[in-house]
Amino acid sequence: MNPVKNKWLELIIVLAAPLLSVIDVFIINIAIPTIKKGVQATDAQIQLVIAGYLLGYAAFLITGGRAGDHFGRKKVFFWGMFAFTVASCLCGLSTSALQLNVTRFFQGMSASFMVPQTIAFIQILFTDTKERAKAFGLFGITLGTAAAIGQVLGGYLSDTHWVIEGWRLIFFINLPIGILTLWATHQYVTETKSDQGTPFDYSGILILTAALFCLIYPLIQGREAGWPVWSFGLLALSIGIFAFFIANQKRKLARQENPLIDVRLFTIPSFNIGLGAVLFHFMLHTAYLLLSAVYLQNGLGISALYCGLYFVVPGLLFIASSVVASKLIVRYGKRVLQVGVVLLGIAFYLQMELWTPGISPWLIVGLMGIWGLGNGLVLPSLLNVALKNVPAHYAGAAAGIYSTFQQTASALGVSIIGGIFFYYTKDGWQAAFQAGTLGLLVCVVGVGIMLYWLPDGTATPGQSQPPKASGTHSPSTEKPEGQFVPTE
Repeated sequence: MNPVKNKWLELIIVLAAPLLSVIDVFIINIAIPTIKKGVQATDAQIQLVIAGYLLGYAAFLITGGRAGDHFGRKKVFFWGMFAFTVASCLCGLSTSALQLNVTRFFQGMSASFMVPQTIAFIQILFTDTKERAKAFGLFGITLGTAAAIGQVLGGYLSDTHWVIEGWRLIFFINLPIGILTLWATHQYVTETKSDQGTPFDYSGILILTAALFCLIYPLIQGREAGWPVWSFGLLALSIGIFAFFIANQKRKLARQENPLIDVRLFTIPSFNIGLGAVLFHFMLHTAYLLLSAVYLQNGLGISALYCGLYFVVPGLLFIASSVVASKLIVRYGKRVLQVGVVLLGIAFYLQMELWTPGISPWLIVGLMGIWGLGNGLVLPSLLNVALKNVPAHYAGAAAGIYSTFQQTASALGVSIIGGIFFYYTKDGWQAAFQAGTLGLLVCVVGVGIMLYWLPDGTATPGQSQPPKASGTHSPSTEKPEGQFVPTE
């Protein structure tokens, strides 16, 4: 089969990976109250339903990209989609919070293997600059559309009761899509050349996963348990493991053993500032979607179905402002993102003050619309602006680190800001939302500070840069001309 004649069909097929992976982040937010009742979960356990997925995703994202290089991208995409479909069904069959959280972790882990292959296929299939830009544009549209679809589906299916409980359908809906994608992949997607001479950094994967677990788990469970000694012990241990991980990666780099990440990237100041911006933005982004979904239902008494519909308008505005931002960013640079940050701050502050029982539905939609506009100016363009000073030969390695950091930041947002929100529910839902929104505003300020510090130009000749990496970047996440596409 000639891949040139079928490349657009192949693109449509492999776009199922980012579509499903993003839907399964957002579809959960609306269904949280229903799921909590269905498996009799505590607040901390229900936070893990989201954070556990993100943790599994973050811990193995770089590994997933390397797996495609090593074994062949069609093969890894196929088995990643198969594992994702099976894990989704196991989530829907869960009868306890523990079962659900374990299967959600494996669902996130499988997503981390299939999504990087989509980006790799785009690079391989589309060598023409204009066609590649269009393909990446479809990738970005898929992410925004999936977020909106997830919110609406979560609301609709949560209120739907057929033969089984409605919340279980939000997982089983992946079954027919997964089966269709597996069949289409087998029939129409062509395999790529594998590089089995590049070894895996298995020990690096284990160390990073252990560090992330020791960081995320106590932040969620510690609050509900009254912050016992073990929670502080695990947090301290996570710092030690992260330090050991960096030292381990440096040693492997010195020995040319192909480490999981290239630590030389951290010698670029703008790269580190960009990491700070990603940290604050994705903490507030994921946490807001959790807080607003729960508060609209429990605090303002809106049904799950109508709650999902409230996210349609901001979703459309997000897509519209993303398109506008992609054009303005060339001329105005980071100032486009700074305008978006201001809009986010206005939206959160007004929601904190005005979202009270009896509020007009139109005011809810209007304030969420401001959030959608602001988020569209920031989120899709954040990585492109932040990585402008990263040398082109570091593109793959930098994208892998950023994507991993992005998912970890999302998990931290659910853990920390979500923890603040659930802690203050003892004082009422409105007090909880106000406390959580204060946390969001702190993150907004953090993003603003990072963008202010971030250089607004490209690297100049003679600028201090680390030496060119040899065999340490992942082509599966590399973007043309040093450009990056964020994964949600």
